[in-house]
Amino acid sequence: MSFDVVIVGAGPAGLSAACRLMQLASENDHPLSVCVVEKGAEIGSHILSGALFEHKALDELFPDWERMGAPLHTAVSDDKFCYITNEFNYITVAEPLIPETLQNIGNFVISLGNLCRWLAKQAEDLGVDIFPGFPASDILYNSQGMVAGVITKDMGFDKQGGKKSTFEPGIELEAKYTIFAEGSRGHLGKQLIEQFHLDHGKQPQHYALGLKELWEIPAEHHRPGHVIHGIGWPLSQTGTNGGSFLYHLENNQVAVGLIVDLNYHHPYLSPFDEFQQLKHHPLFSQHLTGGQRVAYGARAITKGGLSSLPRQQFPGGVLIGCDAGTLNMAKIKGSHTGMKSGMIAAESVFYELEQGFHQTTPGYDKIFSQSWLHDELHESRNVGAEIHRFGNLLGGALSSIEQKWLRKTFKWTLRDEQPDHECLEPIANHQPIHYPKPDGMLSFDKLSSVFLSGTQHEENQPCHLHLADDSIPINLHLERYAEPSQRYCPAGVYEVIEKDGKATFQINAANCIHCKACDIKDPSQNITWTPPEGSGGPNYPNM
Repeated sequence: MSFDVVIVGAGPAGLSAACRLMQLASENDHPLSVCVVEKGAEIGSHILSGALFEHKALDELFPDWERMGAPLHTAVSDDKFCYITNEFNYITVAEPLIPETLQNIGNFVISLGNLCRWLAKQAEDLGVDIFPGFPASDILYNSQGMVAGVITKDMGFDKQGGKKSTFEPGIELEAKYTIFAEGSRGHLGKQLIEQFHLDHGKQPQHYALGLKELWEIPAEHHRPGHVIHGIGWPLSQTGTNGGSFLYHLENNQVAVGLIVDLNYHHPYLSPFDEFQQLKHHPLFSQHLTGGQRVAYGARAITKGGLSSLPRQQFPGGVLIGCDAGTLNMAKIKGSHTGMKSGMIAAESVFYELEQGFHQTTPGYDKIFSQSWLHDELHESRNVGAEIHRFGNLLGGALSSIEQKWLRKTFKWTLRDEQPDHECLEPIANHQPIHYPKPDGMLSFDKLSSVFLSGTQHEENQPCHLHLADDSIPINLHLERYAEPSQRYCPAGVYEVIEKDGKATFQINAANCIHCKACDIKDPSQNITWTPPEGSGGPNYPNM
């Protein structure tokens, strides 16, 4: 199948690119065929974010979004930032000390999944073809080495790689231009960065793991638009960077979560168990007690900022959104920046098509350099490095001073050159962490949590989690790190079990919620995440 433009991923970046392309086609009377492929079973089923939403990009894309019924219903009503000192206490930071970038009055508490469903409807109304349940597995190149589209995944192989009676080969989607918007640590994005040396001269990319639950709480405890952000305990016990949040949405629902920077050092740290522990703190438990947990999920967050942002254009396409790393760390927001990167990609690709070009290098960089997106990322370029190098307290104070008073004039750029996977220290340097047993009311185990993510995979298919060397988990990592994948995975995918008197590494691929933590944090970079058969993975309701 041939299209003018193929877009990989139906998140905010990919769908914004699709909408903007069709708007430009209509404005210039230049017909286009645009296709979006999405690995989730439906649009929004793999989307997870806090989410506090700044509507700057949406204002540009659809100025009349309110009349059009965009799902922005709950404006932030009050906004609190806290330092959590220990398991019982916290200090509320005075508003004059909080940088403008972290103040949220004027933003909305939303479900990003629902926003993507709305964007998909706008795209289809504009004439875009959207195909959920079709993961892109490989990149097509033409004879000159330019990107020429993608191939969707073959379906119907058994665990041994043999064809089942249901086998269907993947489809070649040929494109004059291809836009990659897979989200954080996209498996095709990784290949493009390596193929075209897009990260040459850049600092390593950095990531965090975001864990989130959705709760329904009693109506008398519900405060629509109430927002809490926290830093400190429990992550401070191990010197780990990150932060926590709790947002009151509509319909008596509350989103609660923890973000753990994946540059952490402690080999026994479990992001999942840190999150479960967090909810017992009075700052959060007062909102959750008496409520019911209705959804759980996790995903990686690309957070290196401008210093880690690869060159986004290459022959035949563009890399956008979290696939590239456009999140604004100073605001802790990436949806509006991802949308804007998609809109810029659409403009750069449309210009090439309008000139009659095919598979050239779009002029994304020029438009990007003159946009508010570049200005935002430039002003926030030091935030991640300051926190990574100096810790949550001192680094946070430095970044707050810079963002509040110096961001327009500060000339220096700090760099953070150590990749996240190299930060893990051996168990010889640390004591095991003994996490409290979950109580079934505020804290829970991994398997019951995975159940609430709606995760489903076809069991009889090849494992989509590939080990470069099967021996490394037991022969190297077990002794040195107590095999950390058992803990950094928030879904119980990886286990060390005893079989015939020997330690054996087991992969429970059916549990995978596609967070990509394993692809990022494995200290030997031995694990590669690839998409499973179409429709596999989580099925988030309104995360």
